[in-house]
Amino acid sequence: MSAAAQTSVRSGPWLWLFYALMIASTIGGFLVIAQLGRNLAPAESSDTVTALAVPSTAANPAKAKAAGGHALWHVLLALAAVIAVGQVLGRLFPLIGQPPVIGEVLAGIALGPSLLGHFWPAGYEYLLPPSVAPHLGIIAQLGVILYMFAVGLELDTGRLRGYGHAALAISHASIVAPFSLGALLALGIYPQVAAREVPFTVFALFLGVAMSITAFPVLARILTDRGLARTPLGVLALACAATDDVTAWCLLAFVSGVAQAQVGGALLVVLWTIGYLIVMFFVVRSLIGRWLATSSERTISSGQIALVILALLASALATEWIGIHAIFGAFILGAVIPHDSPLAEQLGKHIESVVVVLLLPAFFAFTGMRTEIALVSGWGDWLLCAIIILVATLGKFGGTLVAARLVGQTWRDSAGLGILMNTRGLMELIVLNVGLDLGIITPRLFAMMVVMAIATTVATGPLLGLVGSSGRKTTAS
Repeated sequence: MSAAAQTSVRSGPWLWLFYALMIASTIGGFLVIAQLGRNLAPAESSDTVTALAVPSTAANPAKAKAAGGHALWHVLLALAAVIAVGQVLGRLFPLIGQPPVIGEVLAGIALGPSLLGHFWPAGYEYLLPPSVAPHLGIIAQLGVILYMFAVGLELDTGRLRGYGHAALAISHASIVAPFSLGALLALGIYPQVAAREVPFTVFALFLGVAMSITAFPVLARILTDRGLARTPLGVLALACAATDDVTAWCLLAFVSGVAQAQVGGALLVVLWTIGYLIVMFFVVRSLIGRWLATSSERTISSGQIALVILALLASALATEWIGIHAIFGAFILGAVIPHDSPLAEQLGKHIESVVVVLLLPAFFAFTGMRTEIALVSGWGDWLLCAIIILVATLGKFGGTLVAARLVGQTWRDSAGLGILMNTRGLMELIVLNVGLDLGIITPRLFAMMVVMAIATTVATGPLLGLVGSSGRKTTAS
């Protein structure tokens, strides 16, 4: 029996009933949580959020003018520093069983106020003065847009068909459980860490989504490094992560729309988003398929690449206009291009080196500027940080474990799958930056969530080795 057939053994009517109950209970539970949180009052002012989230030199015009004249110098210097430190750490971390991206993320944090700014304030002020933040932020956003496009290009939707309802049930359980726990956690932490102008419903929605993220690219790298990418467990993990990514980004798009509009406006955003998705998956995908079918060349011309880049910008502009962030449009366009086509292969090669080596370090540096670990002060804050990590892990690991076991996985492979799905990495940082840009989360909560993203990703390798899942067997007898 094939691996795909094995994982579908238990995908009968009962699985649809389980799936329907899971979705209905999640929606019902969130409505109850939203009602309970309606009268809660947050403590932090949004003025504090804005001041810390986007550094500014407006208070000192003379200093801003002087620093602004050397903005290019500081941007280039910051990029050089974060690339150099990131490359060093990225090569060292695999020696201790960690993915290189952890070293690159930590390079950005090390050069920010949390480390360099703490031990050598003058050096930090020179390397990353406040005036450089807007320039670095634009480069970072461009890098993330191109990165999400590349992630979409690598998305193999064929894996979803091959593993059928099993991958869908597992991946959505791995979203529903952490989402529900995150929304429940919002009841406890909203009065402590939310900004005053952020409604509880928006805060709870975002926290739930942030808890639900899986880093598809990092997970793929871990599976490849451990020789699991082509095993039944590895393929199922990639299928679940791909489904998870699509669902989570759709949820983030919905939350972004709700956060930026009133109730009526949010409904309009949802309708525009549905229309956009219909056009992309039924019209644009068909047009791309016909275009690829008429082209027998294996080599893509510069004119064709330019055309795709224009389509990428148009898709990003469309989602930005709708109100769901440009990165969503970039990801969806990448997803509708067949991943095994010459177009996807060559675009990936052209984009990957520039984005990963040059543009993503700008994102790490920008994230490092916004991450102030010192804001997490006292045992109370660190206890809250530990609770966030625990809730995120229990939700992701527990939801995946239960669902995987229900569709026929062994306990060992179910646990291995749960550990893999708990990998968050860079994708979590992108989501958190969106939340900070929209003012949904405060810099203090941002710092806590960054710690959670790093902790859950760092734990993946050691825990996977502890479970010892080989991936050779995918179903229980």
